[in-house]
Amino acid sequence: MRLSFLLSIAAGIMLVVAVATVWFVLDRMYVFSEIEELLATIGSASFLELMQLLEFDRVMSLAAIIAVLDVLLLTVLGALAAFLYNLVAALVGGLSVTFTDD
Repeated sequence: MRLSFLLSIAAGIMLVVAVATVWFVLDRMYVFSEIEELLATIGSASFLELMQLLEFDRVMSLAAIIAVLDVLLLTVLGALAAFLYNLVAALVGGLSVTFTDD
């Protein structure tokens, strides 16, 4: 359980860093401003309001929430998998490896 918790923490940190990196790359390539210009030329005000969802603060907040849920879910699933593995190993007898010197 401790190992799955630590690995899921690492996965959550990687998720947040990856989302920030992708957002900065898209921002530096002016993708968001081009989309906003396109929506302004089309004249759809409702889609321009949706562009507020792509702000850095909102995207990072959503990434942090997903990372926390990821930590919780992966920790529980890792502990459950370890329990099931130990149960099956106890029922079957596990794997026995013997080294001999011939």
